[in-house]
Amino acid sequence: TELKGDAWNSLFWNNHDLPRIVSRWGDDGEYRIESAKMLATLLHGMRGTPYIYQGEELGMTNVQYPIEDYRDIELLNFYKDRIEKGYPEDNVMESIFAKGRDNARTPMQWDASGNAGFTLGNPWIKVNPNYKDIHAQESLNNPESIFHYYRKLIRLRKDHEVIIYGDYELMYPENKDLFAYTRTLKGAKLLVVCNFQKYTTDLPLQKELAETKQLLISNYPNNMSDVEMRPYEARMYLIDTLNK
Repeated sequence: TELKGDAWNSLFWNNHDLPRIVSRWGDDGEYRIESAKMLATLLHGMRGTPYIYQGEELGMTNVQYPIEDYRDIELLNFYKDRIEKGYPEDNVMESIFAKGRDNARTPMQWDASGNAGFTLGNPWIKVNPNYKDIHAQESLNNPESIFHYYRKLIRLRKDHEVIIYGDYELMYPENKDLFAYTRTLKGAKLLVVCNFQKYTTDLPLQKELAETKQLLISNYPNNMSDVEMRPYEARMYLIDTLNK
């Protein structure tokens, strides 16, 4: 909101210095696909230019290596310093697993072949062991994949001016489960609502959902409720404010 009229924002969850977002704020286990799509929905509905970091569109996850397999000098210095100060090694490694920079620097996972199809040689850092299940080839072949969901979000931004230029308003800022906001432009209103929890949570949007609306995208295929949201559920609605 403070950038409105003064600047244009860069929207990103990941970069080479940050851990994988699906592991950080999503669920990289049971709800990896749902939470990755939810995080994509939230970001791509905002005002600014979204950036997609390599592997984000596949739902690539953090890694858990023994310390000798890491390469980031900051990470290695952190480990050395904390061990010398007497911190329990398990606690130090938990911190590295959660926020180490090498999480985002593992080779891109192209297919299920050796080294995830990244190289025929030895990569500078090990490939994430889950590459046989999470890779670009599988994502391209699966119409319900995270990759194709990103494509739909990009198309929606091109098709609806309100997503680019609409005014932003955060809803329910005290709600610890939901992240919901609106974008408004002329006679159009965009409503984005995302459940950040791995449990079903109440949906306090009955007034908004009673309006004439079109569901633009959701990360769940069916059985949508107007009173609750499923684990990591995300929805993006277009509301017609001219025909109230």
